[in-house]
Amino acid sequence: MTWTDFGRFEPFWISLLLRPVYDTLPTPVNLYRWQMRDDPIHKLICQRSFPVLSWGILERLDAGEVVVGDGGYVIQLERRGYVKAGQWTPEAAVEHPEAVRQLHKEFLRAGANVLQTFTFYCSEDKLELSGNVTDITGSQINDSACDLAREVANEGNALVAGGVSQTPCYLETYNETKVKAIFQKQMDDFLKKDIDFFIAEFFEYVEEATWAVEVLKTSNKPVGATLCISPFGDMHGVPPGECAVRLVKAGANMVGINCHLDPLTCIRTVKLMKEGLEKAGLKAHLMVQPLGLHTPECCHTGYLSLPEFPFAMESRSLTRWDVHKYAREAYNAGIRYIGGCCGFEAYHIRAIAEELAAERGFLPPSSEKHGLWGAALKMHTKPWVRARACREYWENLLPATGRPTCPSMATPQNE
Repeated sequence: MTWTDFGRFEPFWISLLLRPVYDTLPTPVNLYRWQMRDDPIHKLICQRSFPVLSWGILERLDAGEVVVGDGGYVIQLERRGYVKAGQWTPEAAVEHPEAVRQLHKEFLRAGANVLQTFTFYCSEDKLELSGNVTDITGSQINDSACDLAREVANEGNALVAGGVSQTPCYLETYNETKVKAIFQKQMDDFLKKDIDFFIAEFFEYVEEATWAVEVLKTSNKPVGATLCISPFGDMHGVPPGECAVRLVKAGANMVGINCHLDPLTCIRTVKLMKEGLEKAGLKAHLMVQPLGLHTPECCHTGYLSLPEFPFAMESRSLTRWDVHKYAREAYNAGIRYIGGCCGFEAYHIRAIAEELAAERGFLPPSSEKHGLWGAALKMHTKPWVRARACREYWENLLPATGRPTCPSMATPQNE
């Protein structure tokens, strides 16, 4: 190979070629790996496939590691026939554990470092309101969900995050004692299973989220908190920066945004949260787990306002190349916990892992069956398809929907 040939390679491939040589040098990273230097800033994150690390979420983030979250469970399992739309409750963890286990496996193979328990909307008041669950308790769902996540996580050295979300009780009562009692019950279930950390997610009101964080912090485990809000703030009008300050003061170690809106909008909101923390002199790790859908016309209530929600959202799905852009934008914004929520499938998570492979130092197992930037198309029999085996083609493609009479955007129905 000549230097001219070497210069034609993309930076990612240059990184992988140089890595074997780099790994033999007495650099700070390698000295730490060889246990000859006691400095977590220089930890090794350059293994192939599943890195062998025993650190928790904060140790990984403190050391500068990019943590890849998993994708969406509720929408995926509804499409596969295991969740009932409307109340979106997670009884499938008990009724169809094989379906939940399979989705965990897909996300792990795609590169996720964290598997969340499938416990979205698993508060007793939500389960009762849904009418979907008559003979299964919230505790049974929590127990099964924890076991499933741990079983799969152990296959790839991933962490398990116990998830709690907003409750009907909050809007019905605004009673702090009652709402906290619900979170306490869920937390007690999770602690019996010794999950690695907590994520309080999908909160439209920062007040309820801070109550959740205050309860979860009594566990002495790390807590992440993500709101499903827009750059305009929560549903009470509290700005994102102030929301972040309140969450950190309540005890959150990680703060950010999940669900409701598309990736770039969510990143914009996280940036506002970051600004608020900096002005207040506070620090926390940033996280983002957005929709896997395009929602440029939405604001406060996000995709719930779209006429296509929930059964005709497929035309808005992100491509894997959209996710490459999202992952890079998130990383450049200083976000180090990067995952997805509703609409994010395993191939989207793989796109995050591939885009940030140079920073992480390894590719996920599922990349063995995926040519980066369409490289495998070089073997195609059609010359016009072979011409697509390059990054430039996919980065500049403007995908068509195949629906000539459909609008590019809709009018949100409550905005």
